[in-house]
Amino acid sequence: MDKKIGFPSTIALVIGSQVGSGIFLLPTILAPFGWYSVFGWIISGTCAIILATVFARLCFWLPRTGGPHVFATEAFGPIIGFFTGWTYWVISWVSTTAVIIAASDYIGLLTGQFFNNQNLVIQLLLLLCVALLNVRGVRAAGSLEFVLTVLKFIPLILLPAFCLIYFDSNNIKTEPEILSSSISNTLNNLVMLTLWGFIGLESGTTPAESIENPSITIPVAIIMGTAIVVFLYLFNNIGILGAMPSYKFLHSKAPYADVARYLFGGQWHILISIIASILCFGTLNAWTLSSSQIALGLSRDNFLPSVLGKTNRNGAPYIAILVSSIGTMPLLYLATCSNMPFQIEEIIDFSVIAFLFIYLISCLALLKLNFDKSHRLTSAWVYGVAGTLFCIWILFQTGTKTLLFAFIFVLTGAPVYFLKNKKNRRLNIES
Repeated sequence: MDKKIGFPSTIALVIGSQVGSGIFLLPTILAPFGWYSVFGWIISGTCAIILATVFARLCFWLPRTGGPHVFATEAFGPIIGFFTGWTYWVISWVSTTAVIIAASDYIGLLTGQFFNNQNLVIQLLLLLCVALLNVRGVRAAGSLEFVLTVLKFIPLILLPAFCLIYFDSNNIKTEPEILSSSISNTLNNLVMLTLWGFIGLESGTTPAESIENPSITIPVAIIMGTAIVVFLYLFNNIGILGAMPSYKFLHSKAPYADVARYLFGGQWHILISIIASILCFGTLNAWTLSSSQIALGLSRDNFLPSVLGKTNRNGAPYIAILVSSIGTMPLLYLATCSNMPFQIEEIIDFSVIAFLFIYLISCLALLKLNFDKSHRLTSAWVYGVAGTLFCIWILFQTGTKTLLFAFIFVLTGAPVYFLKNKKNRRLNIES
């Protein structure tokens, strides 16, 4: 039986990886920025499309399972390739944490808020459910992702459309502390936050060998999917923030449900909560699928132990799925120690910067590979340079503490690399 997925599931994976916890949580974080938030989405959305074009070209040239580490290895060799793949794999656990937190908070609106221990149990159950789903293989996970992505358009189109009927520009206010900051500093902070919404745009490259005609399907899905996501974020940002006074967002754990309650009263917020929790589950599914394929690709390229490349009869790398799930568990435990907005902002900062390392390497890989080819493409130079400059700009504007914490994710791979390299050398000598 053919276990590969086609274009609908691939574009669903691209959209599903991006549209999840970000769109359901960011109204709370962005409300203090007022109209500045729109400019933040425009800047980060433009850059996301540039990065999507970078990955589309790279995957057209190298449609192999694993994604970014494949491109880095081809361009710069095994050391850069390993640390790119390792960082991508480990940081996917961190990003998964934010998605699970969002899903559990919307579930809490349906059943009543949980104590920390109860919340942790719900989060672990969500993680277990999506792990069991992915053990059934890429085709099963991809098919469900398509259904859940279609469902996403219900709240993300209908609710902001209704919100526009009640739109009041006076609801969108910039808080005094934001106004007192410089415009450049405000936009830097906004781009850091809004870029979180596009993290995962490259996810379609990770299961390349499990996708039909990957050199064509994946590039089209990445560019088209990211363009759709840009529209959704702008549409939702304006509609949601304009429908309810900004001060009501400041302590909201589930802003979409709170907007529905504010506008319509009754029990409409329950419907929104159900849909939002299901859709966060869809994003969790997309991230789990991508994470397991990253580990599978690294194992096949001899960067990680061969056990992580073992697959079951469904073609699912079940050991990699188990390890990724275990890696997320301590992060969920730590996330119960502070209030939710603080958790999310910390996770966003570290995740975005770690992903920017990966995006920067990928942009540089595009430039290197384009230079090595006999027929060099002018378009590849343009978006390769544009993507590189964007990544450098964000990294340059980032605080030292955040950079150091993000770089720790890179360094954690050092022991694994040296142990694996030592084993490879011993095997070569014995053979």
